[in-house]
Amino acid sequence: MARSSPLDKHTLVKHLRTTFDEVVAVTGDGTNDAPALHEADIGLAMGIAGTEVAKESADVIILDDNFTTIATVAKWGRSVYINIQKFVQFQLTVNVVALVVNFSSACLTGTAPLTAVQLLWVNMIMDTLGALALATEPPTDDLMKRTPIGRKGNFISNAMWRNILGQSLYQFVVIWFLQAKGKAIFGLNGPDSDLILNTLIFNSFVFCQVFNEISSREMEEINVFKGILDNYVFVGVLACTVIFQIIIIEFLGTFANTSPLTFSQWFLSLLIGFLGMPVAAGLKMIPV
Repeated sequence: MARSSPLDKHTLVKHLRTTFDEVVAVTGDGTNDAPALHEADIGLAMGIAGTEVAKESADVIILDDNFTTIATVAKWGRSVYINIQKFVQFQLTVNVVALVVNFSSACLTGTAPLTAVQLLWVNMIMDTLGALALATEPPTDDLMKRTPIGRKGNFISNAMWRNILGQSLYQFVVIWFLQAKGKAIFGLNGPDSDLILNTLIFNSFVFCQVFNEISSREMEEINVFKGILDNYVFVGVLACTVIFQIIIIEFLGTFANTSPLTFSQWFLSLLIGFLGMPVAAGLKMIPV
């Protein structure tokens, strides 16, 4: 729109927003750009060459007057949005499984396999450590290849529901199978059989969350290990979770109401958690 007047720019932006229902961003640096900057969904003014009128009418000021900064901001914005989605997916999976397992077990058997202290530790994994791990995922160039999310789009997408329900179902079935057949499988007949079985269930549940945290790095891509070593916070959180879990099981039995496990029981816990990853990969092949 060469040689256009301020009214022409304002009219163009207005019709793009109202007639075509588009999300419009406008860049400008002069006083004549102020009406269009104000009308746009996002007005971007130049911080160095821009006039004060343009800056006051804009929503964002580009301090370095570099257009590539706009792309960088968009990439970081998408990264933050998707990282929050990953965390919510991970959090809802943990919540659903813990709630359903304890509630159904309490109703059917009169006891809950996960104690208050154990749930507190799981809550730390879910909220504090999980948020720290998934929220620190750095932005990638692939984010700019994705279709923008509409202003009326659902925050919890169909892909997220698919992953949450599928992973929750897997964990619930495995934990219930352990609760029903665990004593027979491991030959637990002594006075501590219930304590050992509940410890095994708790350990398996935690490792399900550890491996599910890895799977949650990508909601639709099967390769969840891409760039994982570049995120030192994520790797550190996983390592700390595993180390603290070992300490809780082997050394804090009185406090956490757990019992030391044998090598085979530890291996089974790890295997149950690991099998959640191929389950997650299979779920991602289901179109939604």
